[in-house]
Amino acid sequence: MVRLTRAQQQERNRAAVLAAARDEFAERGYADAKVDRIAERAELTRGAVYSNFPSKRALYLAVLLDSLDPPEVTGRGSTLADGLGTFARGWLERLPLTGDSPAGGHLRSRSMSGVFDDEPGRAAFAQVARLEAILLGLALESRPPNVVRRVRLAELVLTVLSGTGHLAEKAPGFGDPFDVIRACQHLAALDLGDAWDPPHLPFVPPAQAVREAWTPPGTLPDLLTGEPAAFGGDGVIAVLGTGRLSAAEEAVRAAEHVTVVVVTNDHAELGRLVRLRLGDLANCLLPVFGPPRPRVVLDDGRVASAVQVRDDDDTEAAVRVEAGEIVARAAGRGAAHAVGGSTRARR
Repeated sequence: MVRLTRAQQQERNRAAVLAAARDEFAERGYADAKVDRIAERAELTRGAVYSNFPSKRALYLAVLLDSLDPPEVTGRGSTLADGLGTFARGWLERLPLTGDSPAGGHLRSRSMSGVFDDEPGRAAFAQVARLEAILLGLALESRPPNVVRRVRLAELVLTVLSGTGHLAEKAPGFGDPFDVIRACQHLAALDLGDAWDPPHLPFVPPAQAVREAWTPPGTLPDLLTGEPAAFGGDGVIAVLGTGRLSAAEEAVRAAEHVTVVVVTNDHAELGRLVRLRLGDLANCLLPVFGPPRPRVVLDDGRVASAVQVRDDDDTEAAVRVEAGEIVARAAGRGAAHAVGGSTRARR
């Protein structure tokens, strides 16, 4: 009889919990699923479940993450309208099928209904949605005609698709998905008068000019492409908590080479939420538009430590790296924009 190491036993228990949880959520849905039944299905104790996943919400998110396929990074050339249609088609593929049970349909669509119903969770979810719209908007801006901003168009497209998903959960079979695809294509011609000029930016103090040695903290996977993102080159590193993700656009509008580093003090739930939502976005985005900018990574503590900032959900800080040195840093509201507009020559 082969004796498993502690690590091997932990991994086996984790796999058993995930498989049991997937069956429980598929049969009963998130709200009615019980950790005790999941433990029974896995033939483990309740304590063994919680030693791997600290909450039912963390376990549900882990099950959804486990269902994600790696994105296809092709970036097929297309017009803006065709690109939006293809993006919508990919998004709609995960909607519940006719005959799916309500619980099974929720799991297939990776539904968040009733999952983040507390105020901190709702606030974080809203910020993640804002980051999704920014990333999609930047991808749309890569298609002609050239415009300053398409984030509001991205928000509208995501609103249409999200509403379609919610309706599919409540009234499966209602409406024609191809009508939704055509509607998203037609949105490309809608002039929303989109401009980017946040009112607080004129009041943001300039970044602090510094000269500090920079020690790159290794690599972390890009949440969109899965490729390793290194920190040895020049550019802006924006460290944003899950409550400040909308500030990513401030860095992108001010600088060309940007890495958004997401930090959180709740990796089990909020960290998984970020990974899940951006993974889902990547599966629809990358086959059509290719990798967008900026790179986005989820910090494991190393980047925040190297930048010397807290890894809290309300963190908003940024540094500019040039020639192996940190040449500018800022913290607080508008930090990414302040650092993005700074250069070594301005010190």
